[in-house]
Amino acid sequence: MDFASVSSNLLYAAFIAYLVATFFFGGAIREKNSKHKANKWPIFGISVTIVGFIAQVGYFITRWIASGHAPVSNLFEFTTFFGMMIVGAFIIIYFIYKLSILGVFALPIALLIIAYASMFPTEISPLIPALQTNWLHIHVTTAAAGEAILAISFVAGLIYLIKCIDQTKATKKTFWLEFILYSLLSTVGFIIMTTAFSLSNYDATFTWVDKNEKQAEMVYHLPALVGPHDGELVTTDRLEPAVSVPAIINAQKLNTVLWSLMSGFVLYWLLRLVLRKRIGAALKPLVKQVNSELLDEVGYRSVAIGFPVFTLGALIFAMIWAQIAWTRFWGWDPKEVWALITWLFYAAFLHLRLAKGWQGERSAWLAVGGFAIIMFNLVAVNLVIAGLHSYA
Repeated sequence: MDFASVSSNLLYAAFIAYLVATFFFGGAIREKNSKHKANKWPIFGISVTIVGFIAQVGYFITRWIASGHAPVSNLFEFTTFFGMMIVGAFIIIYFIYKLSILGVFALPIALLIIAYASMFPTEISPLIPALQTNWLHIHVTTAAAGEAILAISFVAGLIYLIKCIDQTKATKKTFWLEFILYSLLSTVGFIIMTTAFSLSNYDATFTWVDKNEKQAEMVYHLPALVGPHDGELVTTDRLEPAVSVPAIINAQKLNTVLWSLMSGFVLYWLLRLVLRKRIGAALKPLVKQVNSELLDEVGYRSVAIGFPVFTLGALIFAMIWAQIAWTRFWGWDPKEVWALITWLFYAAFLHLRLAKGWQGERSAWLAVGGFAIIMFNLVAVNLVIAGLHSYA
């Protein structure tokens, strides 16, 4: 049996199931808003979500069999696992609180993350020596599970802000809420741009001399807005980069981030033109029936559960592995630094919540800010900043 092909098909099936479930949960919200007594949409929604989750677990198992190691060793595998854990966390939270609106937001975010992952190389490759250890399974899966549970607090916080922020006038709050929604659209833009240029077989090759004074090569699959340090474009009829970046920054991946931000900007304003209002204002009718106190509780409980899991995976297990691999518990690698920043932020969240009484809107803003740090770690630190974790 070709387990690699089976795993790809199962991931595709999971993606379709999550998409269908999103529409079912949307139907549940519509029925609730119209005050119909019989509402079967949530049952359909959670049932299809569970089917999709089982399919994605099947993807994970078959890819593990095909590769011989836990499929969390590169950016594609880790990000798809992160998306799967978000769905798993959502399923658990749903059965506790029965909030259909969470599905309308959580599942699209999981879909975006899985689609984002699929833009990176999906081939199965052997593990480098540094990753040939059981600590890969223990550290990475636990860290991803913790981040996924914390992501549910972001979903609850985002819904809370959409519901409670006054959209009748432009304020700092409406600006930052729109910025969050723009950031999500930038992920959509990344998928669209990467797919479009991939279909056109676009590539541009740069050469330069690396720090070991050896000839190196970098291939772009999007037009070059920025180029590698002292790099030379050798592919003819391609856009020359406007600037080159320092050697510490991965120019190719920074270029991808810039294209994502630009395409997200275009998508955002196209939506604004179509809706003729802020996106937050357009989403507000969806959440008008939601209990704000219940959303606040979901956000807090998600952090209360996710924080210790993240602590275990991203700090404790990470330090043990670092001692084994690099003979030191802690360095100042960018990935380690941002894991610590994430931990400190959520520790501050819990302190402000429990000791200072920060609830409601302030707690929602903190939940959104924490997820922004997680995504910065996933996207910017992985893609742009070179470090010991650059193999991802």
